[in-house]
Amino acid sequence: MPKLKTHRGAAKRFSFTKSGKIKRGKAYKSHILTKKSTKRKRNLRQTGFIAEEEAKKIGALIPYKK
Repeated sequence: MPKLKTHRGAAKRFSFTKSGKIKRGKAYKSHILTKKSTKRKRNLRQTGFIAEEEAKKIGALIPYKK
């Protein structure tokens, strides 16, 4: 059986924690920042986690990153 290819877009966006959860960056932080409050922009800096329902799909895209 051939090797699986890693989805390069997903590999740049997601990473695994030691416990196996998948980390992701928050959206809506790239432009039009003047109308967003400081509190909102500060919260967008923090990392989020993928929901358990989606974790299997994302894990299939990045098989060797674990």
